[in-house]
Amino acid sequence: MYMNETLFADFLKTREILWVGINFAKAKFTREGFDFNQETLQHHLQEWNKLILNDQKKYDIRMSFRKPMMKYDLSVITKLNKSLKVNDILTLFISSQHVYSDEQMRNYAATLELPATLPYALMFAVESFDTTVKTAAIWVVITKTDTQEVVLCEKFLKKPAGIGLRNYWARTFYNVFYDIQSDAFRRWENMVQS
Repeated sequence: MYMNETLFADFLKTREILWVGINFAKAKFTREGFDFNQETLQHHLQEWNKLILNDQKKYDIRMSFRKPMMKYDLSVITKLNKSLKVNDILTLFISSQHVYSDEQMRNYAATLELPATLPYALMFAVESFDTTVKTAAIWVVITKTDTQEVVLCEKFLKKPAGIGLRNYWARTFYNVFYDIQSDAFRRWENMVQS
């Protein structure tokens, strides 16, 4: 986990956050359970992003991040996701080499030119959906938009659940939001206040 404590303290004072979406550009999926064509891959990437927008009560960014106001701009992440090829994202198994370090994810996030419509942007970056161990690895990344500095970067490992491919893996995003709301956000606040 990485945190820029000075910037996070400033982030705590702001009332707004920009949601830029679920980024799959660095993701790997096990072929078993995801053995589909390019069109189906793109459909699912769009559907997972739409869920966050269409069911804001269930995937409650405002509550989880303690922000009364928020905006959405998925333009950068949508473009990245559309450039993904099915052969690049699918693998027979998720190797230990696929595990990104805090520094690697931070360096990657800092290269993204996110919209600067609000001071801080929030992104989920999926590292892996692994059907073998039934686990998703999802990075929560907060960026200061005017400088592209990463404020916070932490990986969450969550179990999927539900009926149908979309809902089964969407449960992992719900679990991340729930974890942040119930525990992680308080832990982050305490890191700044101690």
